[in-house]
Amino acid sequence: MRITAKADYAVRAALELAAAAGGDPVKGEQIAKAQDIPLQFLEQILLELKHARLVQARRGARGGYWLARPPEEITVADVIRAVEGPLANIHESAPEDLHYEGAAERLRDVWVAVRHNLRAVLETINLAELSQGRLPWRIDAMLNNPETWHKR
Repeated sequence: MRITAKADYAVRAALELAAAAGGDPVKGEQIAKAQDIPLQFLEQILLELKHARLVQARRGARGGYWLARPPEEITVADVIRAVEGPLANIHESAPEDLHYEGAAERLRDVWVAVRHNLRAVLETINLAELSQGRLPWRIDAMLNNPETWHKR
């Protein structure tokens, strides 16, 4: 899976908002500076998060952005889907809708399994945990396996 700058920036911006949850709205400039994200790109991303009902916004001197739901209720998968669409599409199709012939017949099953594993990670981590530096035990277990860190 290739994680785009847009997805990375969206999750980082959402984490800044999660860290500020319960407080005043956070200015876009503040998020951009804290995460070194180009402001214009960030504003487009925040607009997409707003359309997905993950973020709310208010204009003006006391305006800014905040999460639309508690950070415990928003997963990393939710944020990525808001800006990129489904986690695992192949040529704009859901993997289970594909049909291959011959030697590639079981490839569809591989793509479905890949999607399952993406979900197993990204749908189990919420913004509250991540912004507080915590990870679910299953993710920690994966990270404790030296193979996880091996570049290929």
